[in-house]
Amino acid sequence: MIRQIHELEKNQKIHLVISVILIIASALIQSYIMQVFMDPCNLLSGGFTGISILISRITALVGFDFPVSVGIILLNLPAAILCYKQLSKRFTFLSCLQFGLVSLFLEILHFEPFFDDQTLNVLFGGLLWGFSIAMALRAGGSTGGTDFIAQYVSNKIHKGIWDYIFACNCIMLIIFGAIFGWVYAGYSIVFQFLSTKAVSSLYQRYKQITLEIMTKDPEPIIETFMETCHHGMSIFEGYGGYSHSKIFVCKAVVSTYEVQDVIYHIRKTDPNVIINTYHTANFYGRFYQKPLD
Repeated sequence: MIRQIHELEKNQKIHLVISVILIIASALIQSYIMQVFMDPCNLLSGGFTGISILISRITALVGFDFPVSVGIILLNLPAAILCYKQLSKRFTFLSCLQFGLVSLFLEILHFEPFFDDQTLNVLFGGLLWGFSIAMALRAGGSTGGTDFIAQYVSNKIHKGIWDYIFACNCIMLIIFGAIFGWVYAGYSIVFQFLSTKAVSSLYQRYKQITLEIMTKDPEPIIETFMETCHHGMSIFEGYGGYSHSKIFVCKAVVSTYEVQDVIYHIRKTDPNVIINTYHTANFYGRFYQKPLD
């Protein structure tokens, strides 16, 4: 099933349609979370959406109505312009569509709270919020704001910075706690922690996997590997203890999202290969990172 999805995504028009559907779903889920889980419990999300909520609540204290939907648009536009110049038009379009739809859905849709329990709201809301962000990233866009910044920096250093985003959100939550109460800030930090961990687990573009491919004939494997991705491969000669014959170990490091494609094509080339994979903690040196579409 996963293989079929990958094949469909290679068609640019179908890929764009799938991406737009994921973006719409992401925006709808976020709007639902804000009304069902966050508002009843006075929770604050992170990023520019969180800043918009914070501004809205602070202005409400002085009798001024500042819609969260307006804040989301105003804060995200400068970041969108930055991404348009530095990343890609497709990424920027999908990101703008996402936060634009969130603003629209907040104005036209109204959902009733689901749980009365604060803890359940934090747990379900935090995990679903992270899922909605990962969905937008998987589509090739983002939810705007700090996601723009995270993608921009991650593209430069080839490493996810979601934990640093969480630290910045904590600073905002301290301000929130000082004004509206530390209990709400505490719950919001847990909410943010869960959503950040969900994103780190579900979106693995900047995580890397080491492949060890054992074969008796390395040349077809090398050719297939080079046609499939833009990484280097090292070949080591060895001896099979079971077969008592000469074997070759082909070793390479690829991005997590490339693994299924590489394995599929290599096994298609040589069904008798043995492939071992394991996570790479850090990679030092030149590593090709496919740019965003």
